[in-house]
Amino acid sequence: MSEPARITFDEFIKVQLKIGKVVSAEAIPGMKKVFKATVDIGSEKREVAVGAALWIKPEDFVGRTVVICTNLQPRKIGEMTSNGMLLAADGPEGRPVFLTISEEAPLGAPIH
Repeated sequence: MSEPARITFDEFIKVQLKIGKVVSAEAIPGMKKVFKATVDIGSEKREVAVGAALWIKPEDFVGRTVVICTNLQPRKIGEMTSNGMLLAADGPEGRPVFLTISEEAPLGAPIH
């Protein structure tokens, strides 16, 4: 496998990562692998598509403190527009393992 392209520090700091809290989540009609979550990032709430419906029930996702990328271009997924991306690692059998924090941090706190 070839090594991925490297980016500069200046390119990396363009990515805006923040702390958010999932305040609601629900199925998206017609979608089996994705559900919709509303994430509170302090200054606003964002709707994001979450590709974890095969492993996690939407109602079980509510209350998680997550890491969200807030400056991606919005993307239409099914009947919704996703306005961010939650960070996750690839777990066993493709199951997403969402990045969370173990200490208190204000919603919307930037990650750097």
